[in-house]
Amino acid sequence: MKESILTSHTSPVAPTRGRLSPLGIGDAHLTDGVWAAWQRDNAATSLPHAQKWMERDGSLDAFRRLHPGADDLGERRSIWFSDSDIYKVLEGASWELARDSDDRAAVQEQVDALIALVAAAQAEDGYVNTYVQAGLGQRFENLQMSHEMYCMGHLIQAAVAHHRATGGDALLAVAVRAADHLVAEFGEGRRPESDGHQEIEMALVELYRTTGTRAYLDLARQFIDGRGVGIFVEEPGSPVDGVYLQDDVPLRQRERILGHAVRAMYYLAGAIDVAVETDDTELLAAVQRISDSVTSEQLYLTGALGSRQHMEALGEPHELPQDVGYGETCATIGYMGVAWRLLLATGEARYADLFERGLYNLFAASTSLDRTGFFYSNPGQRRRALPAAPVDDRPDRAEAPGTRPAWFWCACCPPNVIRTVASLGAYAMTSDAHGIQVQQFFPGEYTIHTDAGSVRLGVQTRYPDDGVIEITVLESPAAPWKLSVRRPGWVRHAEVTTNGQIAGLQAIVEGDAVSLTAEFAAGDRMVVAFEVEPRWTVGHPAADAVRGTVALERGPVVYALESVDQNPGIDLESIVVDADAPVTEVDIAIGDVGVRALRAQGRRVDGRAWAGFPWADRADAESATGEDPVDLTFIPYALWANRGPSTMRVHVPVLSR
Repeated sequence: MKESILTSHTSPVAPTRGRLSPLGIGDAHLTDGVWAAWQRDNAATSLPHAQKWMERDGSLDAFRRLHPGADDLGERRSIWFSDSDIYKVLEGASWELARDSDDRAAVQEQVDALIALVAAAQAEDGYVNTYVQAGLGQRFENLQMSHEMYCMGHLIQAAVAHHRATGGDALLAVAVRAADHLVAEFGEGRRPESDGHQEIEMALVELYRTTGTRAYLDLARQFIDGRGVGIFVEEPGSPVDGVYLQDDVPLRQRERILGHAVRAMYYLAGAIDVAVETDDTELLAAVQRISDSVTSEQLYLTGALGSRQHMEALGEPHELPQDVGYGETCATIGYMGVAWRLLLATGEARYADLFERGLYNLFAASTSLDRTGFFYSNPGQRRRALPAAPVDDRPDRAEAPGTRPAWFWCACCPPNVIRTVASLGAYAMTSDAHGIQVQQFFPGEYTIHTDAGSVRLGVQTRYPDDGVIEITVLESPAAPWKLSVRRPGWVRHAEVTTNGQIAGLQAIVEGDAVSLTAEFAAGDRMVVAFEVEPRWTVGHPAADAVRGTVALERGPVVYALESVDQNPGIDLESIVVDADAPVTEVDIAIGDVGVRALRAQGRRVDGRAWAGFPWADRADAESATGEDPVDLTFIPYALWANRGPSTMRVHVPVLSR
């Protein structure tokens, strides 16, 4: 195995080039706020929860049955690509080992056991897939649906995480054997196909970054460039849908992307990785073009992606239904991965804004406050209160039930959440030759390695409840460097103050950042205050599903009406909101969590004009809106469905005057 290229980066994405460098997870210590608490719960609660369900659904047994001398475990019980669940949990647990966690001993035990479980199941030639190895399929014969390379990709990402977090090679050796097997089978154009579900491309590039083996990067590029020309062959009972598989148009020729939303995002992320490592400006420009299309035409306000339950697919431009929109959790995680990679590649702060939108809204909504329940799909409207999720069973994935289920038959989302939370510190800051950029506002202590030397910063903030971010220099080299704080796109006004030690130096409020260059000393402090006020947002005029409605935002947080917060008699299907009336802020509690709620005024709509027939005379409809105002309480969308089944909506019809 070759010497690592980037031994210093304990980060999920560690490019060797690009505009910005990421922060290592081991260099970020989140100390306070919702994200630090979630990280603690991730290690203490979510990882054991996942282990229990992987045992229960047969995912762990799928590996055990392949071990030499294994007992007869009966029929294989888990979904055919359940290996990926194991690998994602293993990746998340590995990133936990890079942090200073109170549950380190238990996490280490879990990691060691999972590595041993996986290693013992690998075939001598490096192939590993428990479904195929159980005799239920043939190697690489139904690539459009088998998920073989998808699963191996998650194995490789877990191995890279474990190696970067601990320096250990036990899992990395398994991943290298698997990757070498893929190179032998597919490399240098020996076979034109790739996997129906993109993922392996990102993994191979990260393995290249870790080992220096060029064949992995070359194979990733082959998979990216080979797709889009009809590489998948129809199999009996498995017809080919080129749009669904993104095999209808080569990526470099695309203006936009359709098909399966998660696959699309992983495709773009892998292409960015390839473009960065090969200095392929044409490929990077293509991804930016497609990403801009996704953002401007297919992205929900909450950061959701995928408007169709059928095929879990992206819709046409501005096709953004709220009540039947899909919004898979994994799709938003994938979109955040695209945004993060484009930020590192280009340095453009707008990508950090997009990452933030996904993080504080759909991603935060994906998980219950006790961190043991998960949404697979995330609608923007719930018309009726559906039954609560079963406590002791795994529902399907198509429609979000009334509360968050503990696990799923297709359990891709919970492990994806776990690995993202574990690695969250890596997304807080970046650096370049000039200095440090604060990208996300997490209270904590951070060590950043710059050209000037190592810097240690402390961040204090109650963001997003307020917009004050206080940054204290804890250690700094005796050389000037630039400290930049991202100015989110929604900010209309920012104030900057500095302490007396750097008085006379002007902090510059640039278009997308607040920046200060100085020879900093320990104790220097910069305070940036963004004005955080409620604001009404309207959708694109072509987005018919939200025409005539408004949504309420405050800072990066999207708000929603939930029935449990409203006065008796308020039906969320029969109200309009007065967007000209004042919006006030109130503090409430949801469970043990303090919440900044917003109170607006609205009117009831009398439904008698539509009695017996869902269409009414325009004059009757216009007179159906009541005169008496009613209070409407909005909560962060991320917190809905934590108090039992309810109705909910993000976009509310606006009162016409």
